[in-house]
Amino acid sequence: MLRGPRVQPDQQLRVKGALVLAVVGAESTGKSTLAQTLHTALADHTGLATTWVPEVLREWCNAAGRTPREDEQRAIADEQARRIALAGVSHDVVVCDTTPLMTAVYHRQVFGSHSLDAAAVQWQREHCDLTLLTALDLPWQADGLQRDGPQVRAPVDAALRELLLAHGLPFAVVAGLGEQRLASALDAATPLLSRLAASRQGLLTRLAVRDAAQPTWPWRCENCDSPECEHRLQAFARSARGSVHGR
Repeated sequence: MLRGPRVQPDQQLRVKGALVLAVVGAESTGKSTLAQTLHTALADHTGLATTWVPEVLREWCNAAGRTPREDEQRAIADEQARRIALAGVSHDVVVCDTTPLMTAVYHRQVFGSHSLDAAAVQWQREHCDLTLLTALDLPWQADGLQRDGPQVRAPVDAALRELLLAHGLPFAVVAGLGEQRLASALDAATPLLSRLAASRQGLLTRLAVRDAAQPTWPWRCENCDSPECEHRLQAFARSARGSVHGR
């Protein structure tokens, strides 16, 4: 059973001072594993109080023995937001295994409704410092009520990218197997940690080492894992489509 009062928009706690890293992505793309391993890595290699917030939907499905109805989705999004906000009260860094944005995308996918989009986007903008979007490079695996099948992954990924790009929400695509996936997430998150208490030797220096190895001019390639490159490529693609349609 979910516990705690439903959170209305004007009652939501602001995560003051805490760095909030949101992990979202299609099913079977390693969101839960990444959230836990990222939390552990940050806790081990920084002097920061770090925690992670599990996915409320998984808990809900396990308790109810079914997937939620359309009218039950908003309460799940609210509870996810409440738990993230509460975690931020007593921690420097909060890693979230999904946010209300993920619930909104599921709402689209399952019920064909965009009614949760606006509130979810607003929450993401106001509370999350960085969204980590898990790539589709992991093999799909069954997981009971939690998963519908490999055919839904591409539409969910497309819906997430649409919302993130359309609303200018900062995000990075996290790809790779095993330690590579964690390293990708750390590369994206490390620059934000410099605003908090000084980290112990090891984490912030990895960023300096990585940057020192980069060329002095921007390089764009289809295999680049830099979020900045992906955003530029997305913008270029949209511009190209607009030019074609404007002929």
